[in-house]
Amino acid sequence: MRSTHSSYKTLDFAVLTTFTPVMLKFVGQTLFSSGLQNPKYTAEEKKGQDYEIRTYHATNWVSTSLSGMQWDAAMSTGFRRLFNYIQGNNHNKVKVEMTAPVTCRVDPGAGPACESQFTVSFFIPEEHQDNPPEPSDPEVFLEHRKEFTAYVRTFGGFSNDNMKREELLKLMESLQRDGVQYVDKPFYAAGYDSPFKLTNRRNEVWVLKKEQE
Repeated sequence: MRSTHSSYKTLDFAVLTTFTPVMLKFVGQTLFSSGLQNPKYTAEEKKGQDYEIRTYHATNWVSTSLSGMQWDAAMSTGFRRLFNYIQGNNHNKVKVEMTAPVTCRVDPGAGPACESQFTVSFFIPEEHQDNPPEPSDPEVFLEHRKEFTAYVRTFGGFSNDNMKREELLKLMESLQRDGVQYVDKPFYAAGYDSPFKLTNRRNEVWVLKKEQE
């Protein structure tokens, strides 16, 4: 019987088979590197030790949406579309630096047999924030995110659909324990690492703070 860790690696490397050689080289170089730009946020005082509270500043992102049953399949397809954008498939024909994290917003379907809506996004680096290049692909769009507050749970390893769901459930249980009001959907997953990175991996699930009416 294969170990759980082995299964996660198999899943991530299976995703790699959909990438072209140019994409593999680029992903390996950029996501192995330290110092990738991240969206700025303000950390707030938290009630529990097993999650963070972050208020993200208003920023621009490049995104693509698709429907499906599987989280990881959507991430793979979405990543390819956005990769093409940052490699110059935009109206300015300009290459845009890779950033982190890659986020995936999930608007779950009405039932277990229903498709969910996934929106995969890259943060636009600071040098393009004021005037992001317009996408050439009609399935890719620019997205302005207003300031928002998220409850964030961080976990390691090679993430897959089941692991994300388990970590999301743990986060919601922690928030319920602490009497914190939150929005149960949509929710987010965030990934920071290349599939080539084998240790000290960083994954997150985000649940949005429920605003007072």
